[in-house]
Amino acid sequence: MKRHWYGLIGAIILFAALFLIPTYGPATAATYDILILNGTVVNGTGAPGFRGDVAVKGGKIARVGDLATADAKRIIDATGLVVAPGFIDTHSHSEDNLITNGRAESKIRQGVTTEIVGNCGISSFPRAYNPEAYWVGLSGYFNRLIQQGVSLNVGSWAGQGHIRDLAMGYVSRAPAKEELERMKYLAAETMEDGAFGVSTGLIYPPGSWAKTDELIEVVKATAPYGGVYKTHIRGEGDELLEAITEAIEIGERAGVPVIIAHFKCSGSSAWKAGLMEKAIKMINEARARGVNVTTEQYPYLAGSTGMAALVPTWAREGGTKPMLDRLADPEIRKRLKKEVIEGSLGWWNLVAAADGWQRITFASSTTGVNSKYEGKDFVEIARLRGVQDPADACFDMVLEEKGGGHIVLEVMRDEDVELAMKQPWNAIGSDGYAFAIYGPLSKGKPHPRSYGTFPRVLGVYVREKGILTLEDAVRKMTLLPAQQLGITDRGKIEVGMAADITIFDLKTVKDVATYVNPHQYPEGIPYVIVNGVLVIDNGEHTGALPGQILKKKR
Repeated sequence: MKRHWYGLIGAIILFAALFLIPTYGPATAATYDILILNGTVVNGTGAPGFRGDVAVKGGKIARVGDLATADAKRIIDATGLVVAPGFIDTHSHSEDNLITNGRAESKIRQGVTTEIVGNCGISSFPRAYNPEAYWVGLSGYFNRLIQQGVSLNVGSWAGQGHIRDLAMGYVSRAPAKEELERMKYLAAETMEDGAFGVSTGLIYPPGSWAKTDELIEVVKATAPYGGVYKTHIRGEGDELLEAITEAIEIGERAGVPVIIAHFKCSGSSAWKAGLMEKAIKMINEARARGVNVTTEQYPYLAGSTGMAALVPTWAREGGTKPMLDRLADPEIRKRLKKEVIEGSLGWWNLVAAADGWQRITFASSTTGVNSKYEGKDFVEIARLRGVQDPADACFDMVLEEKGGGHIVLEVMRDEDVELAMKQPWNAIGSDGYAFAIYGPLSKGKPHPRSYGTFPRVLGVYVREKGILTLEDAVRKMTLLPAQQLGITDRGKIEVGMAADITIFDLKTVKDVATYVNPHQYPEGIPYVIVNGVLVIDNGEHTGALPGQILKKKR
């Protein structure tokens, strides 16, 4: 019996020596990859923030709570900082820029960890086969990104404009039966490759030439895949209500959710008519009867687009060369200038929406020929070029830019921007690009939203104006856009979710980019984590490229 007890005591002593008593041998592996301590966790759901710690392991959020005694390879003291899910930008035009520079500098520094490209009917896919091209379809584009690496996650819409052009050419007629079937096939094929749905840009050819029934058929082809209809509607000024009515009808008849892009009310006549209030009422009524319609917006009073959008739509049929030929014809030029003043059917007149040429600024030159005019409005440009009519200055510059060039337009007012922002179904989206303050993506004077959208919401509309609470602002940049897309593993600080995390200082976060000097990174966002990897560390880009391709889950 004594031997039995001696043996048991010996086993206990051995166990303690091996497992309980500290030793001074090699250090054991850390429990977590990253440990974020002492922050205010705002989890993305809209729930009140709380003091807590967040642990990351294997690219996932491993624990949330009091983790003061835990250990990790990297510990971040977030005292005085907000710990939020990574921001999701559902409205990006960065597909080509991400190929140029996968570091996604101007976006990742805003706290954006997911970028959805292919908006406004404009995508770099699908396109006709070209043996010199890197890709043809969406899968080829995704493969190209994976090969080179990218700092944030990337998903995409299927651009209806590209689909229409590929199926039937750059023409304003209705499609033949076989052409419509081709469009439906291309939409479904892009969904097979992982697109979240179809996007349209209904002020831009060739999308603007598509009638409602045609759009319904194309969008309906995405329904079996859980597709979403994302639309730049036909007009955002006096035509706003009719354009929203069409968007709701397309979603309702196609059986898919609808997202209205860059929700706004443009031009003084639309402001005076109270069209923003009426649009909100219309959306609420649609939602009440079961239509899943939501919106997104950027927090600025000016918009931006290509300079060719100032040319009436009919003159753009056939593509760039026929448009340039028309602009060079004196008789056709007279008609175009008249229509800028009086308007024309099927064209949203941006000069009228901006209340004149003096509120339209030349932002960037594609060719470099007109770089000296960047940042100047077209009244000033006309004076500098020695022409009387700003329309002539604009059309001449479209010729010189070979159809390229970008503009910024002052079209909104504070009251409408703030009213839209308060709506519970309205998310935040930049409508911008991934730029950088160096290299080929640092040229021109692009809209500052590409550098400042998300920090501007936090700095201006939360801290300064109090339009949104911190919790609701974070929800509009995280969980709400994830829900719009159907993404279930991002958008919340919760155990098991992908470790996309943005850490910012609410006291100092702000956008620095301006219309005059847009190439400036924001302040007050010291840490950004993508899939468990620090990409922004103490305010500096680490060079890490941990972004993943996000595809629509059926």
